[in-house]
Amino acid sequence: MPSHFRPTTMKHTLHPLLVGAVTAPALLLASAALAASDAPPAPDTIGDAFAHGKVSLNVRARYESVDQTALQDADAYTIRTRLGFTTAPVDGFKAMVEGETITAIDGDRYSQAGLNPGGAGRAVVADPTGSEINQAFLSYTSGQTNVIAGRQRLVLDHARFVGDVGWRQNMQTFDAVTVTDKSVGKLSFTYSYLYQIDRVFGDRSVQGRWRSDSHLVNASYTGLPFGTLTGYAYLLDFKNSAANSCATYGASLTGTVPAGNAKLAYRAEYATQTDYRNNPASYSAEYWTGELGVVTKPGTLAAGYELLGTDHNIGFKTPLATLHAFNGWADNFLATPAAGLRDTYGKAATTLPGALGLLAFYHDFETDTGLDLGHEVDVQLTRKFGKYFTGLVKYAKFNRDTTTVPALKKFWVQVEFAY
Repeated sequence: MPSHFRPTTMKHTLHPLLVGAVTAPALLLASAALAASDAPPAPDTIGDAFAHGKVSLNVRARYESVDQTALQDADAYTIRTRLGFTTAPVDGFKAMVEGETITAIDGDRYSQAGLNPGGAGRAVVADPTGSEINQAFLSYTSGQTNVIAGRQRLVLDHARFVGDVGWRQNMQTFDAVTVTDKSVGKLSFTYSYLYQIDRVFGDRSVQGRWRSDSHLVNASYTGLPFGTLTGYAYLLDFKNSAANSCATYGASLTGTVPAGNAKLAYRAEYATQTDYRNNPASYSAEYWTGELGVVTKPGTLAAGYELLGTDHNIGFKTPLATLHAFNGWADNFLATPAAGLRDTYGKAATTLPGALGLLAFYHDFETDTGLDLGHEVDVQLTRKFGKYFTGLVKYAKFNRDTTTVPALKKFWVQVEFAY
């Protein structure tokens, strides 16, 4: 195979968005042909399970630029291609396998989290090139109970503690056994045993796989007249990342309240965390968050406050979260500072003329000990094009108030095809 087509560093000058534009019509025609057949009857043999299975295809082309204090600018032109197949169910059983490849046009124009020597001195964009199995699992469903065993996506609640990091080109998945049960009224129960964490850095990184002996328990009740009550216990034990081993216990209440022609939306959550199993440290920290918003037909306005506490100079940890979705898109606080973090924020969401979706945030950050860290502005525009394509433009700028954290500016342009 010619070297310029290998899923490592590519030396072409062709922009990935143009590549997406060229390949998109072919992908659209192929997907239309697949969708044209009539829905088959429920299969009752293994052969039918494959014959009536579903193909999934996702192609995401992205440009990401990073301007960071004390580092050379990064420019990442990447394309993520993900192809999967899910069988139709047979006697409650279903199987799924999904592979992905991430390629880069001149992959040395950014640091792939230290994996490429040519990117040394540049800012990190955590989208390393390579190919791997993203998901591969067997599931069984009986009534309102489902069991999944194998490599799988897992998102609990709003992904603050357990998520798939879907923003990155190589999402986070879990080698796990997960049981979900909804057979008791309005109660939803999830238990998951995690034996490996497949992180966004890929299997070439020493931190790309965490060996795990972890347990997740999450239960939500929707029968309350004023909202959904959720309780959870996340007992995380990582053999090759002991400092991230922790036990977290918490609860949240979310809901909406009518207010004239609008609704008031709220979230309140509290959690406590200690060291767990092989963690060499000893600490006990708290987590608090509250958000109140007004939801109207034109859009949503909300304000919130989040505290990740500290104890013995160790900040509250969220190692399995979809971190990009919290504490600013510049990703300055993927790891909680040792002195903790307070995030006071406002957000707005609406639909602009031309079917453009707008989402914007303003964050003000300080440590739990009261040191001003800085403030950040985040803006995102999205638009769907037909059934399969979505475009995105996104910007984040963090202005620092202390030299303990870098100033950061990031910009993204993205086109995604999903079938």
